[in-house]
Amino acid sequence: MADREQEESRHVDDPALDPYEIAFLPKFREGRGNRAPFVNKYGIVIGDHQYESPDSPLSQWSVDTDPAVMAGDEWIHPFKDIGFLTSENRDIFEEGLPPQGGIFTHPDKNASYGLDKSNESCD
Repeated sequence: MADREQEESRHVDDPALDPYEIAFLPKFREGRGNRAPFVNKYGIVIGDHQYESPDSPLSQWSVDTDPAVMAGDEWIHPFKDIGFLTSENRDIFEEGLPPQGGIFTHPDKNASYGLDKSNESCD
């Protein structure tokens, strides 16, 4: 069995791993931070296998909730995040494949339409 296959086998069989933790390539493991769960400034435990915290703004969302309250690194665990399971992120972090350009663009929309025209109304 190849080294990579052995490592993935150990990873899958380790009950201590979060269900959302992936098998990062060695170059993506260093400098990421601690693997242990942490408490953010809002008192929410991040990275504890419990993604439905009753105290989380996400669990208490309303029209009055400012989405900015859940922005920032304090809501993301460096090793245990649901977003790591997307095929794009697994390709990057497990296979080392660079992300494809243009994945967040709208090929049928030209967001810069009209910017190349001179501003005729400013005369």
